[in-house]
Amino acid sequence: MFDLGGVIVDWNPRYLYRKLIDDPAEMDRFLTEVCSPAWNLEQDRGRSFEEAVDLLSREHPKQAALIKAYWQRWPEMLGGLIPGASAVLSELHERDVPIFAITNWSAQTFPLALERYPVLNLFDEIIVSGEVGVIKPDIRIYEIALERFGINQPSDCLFVDDSVANVSAAVKAGMHAVQFTTVDALRDLLSGYGLLSPR
Repeated sequence: MFDLGGVIVDWNPRYLYRKLIDDPAEMDRFLTEVCSPAWNLEQDRGRSFEEAVDLLSREHPKQAALIKAYWQRWPEMLGGLIPGASAVLSELHERDVPIFAITNWSAQTFPLALERYPVLNLFDEIIVSGEVGVIKPDIRIYEIALERFGINQPSDCLFVDDSVANVSAAVKAGMHAVQFTTVDALRDLLSGYGLLSPR
């Protein structure tokens, strides 16, 4: 069971805002204080981008154009697939290993990623936080996933996420869980479980 952003898909708003804000310090300030991670997380929780942009533009009217770009030019934040990740998914799929995902992602933007990266269709099923209204590390999203995926024993699952908090929550939900660092380390781990061939 995988997280997607930072594990399978390389997503970073800086890919877009480097084109829009010349000063790196100002760009970091904008993405920390205006279009902040906390603000973006509410879209992952289910708030629409239209509402989010409207609210934030009222609060920061002089930066309204930059705020709107977060939604209008969202695909430019996609940096591609994490190198080697698609090969791991393909091999698991070829070996008939059930593969699932739990991702904090807006319900509005996730279809854009699915269209761009067909390898995501290898997953048997994906829980998108914006569709269920719950975000990691809330333990409820893991419970929703286990029920929807038909998994009665959480200990039958290995969850991989780049966030320590999300890994800890998965452990609390009864899963085996590891923090993603590199694809090579992931491959070695999965090989140790007999799920992939050794490198």
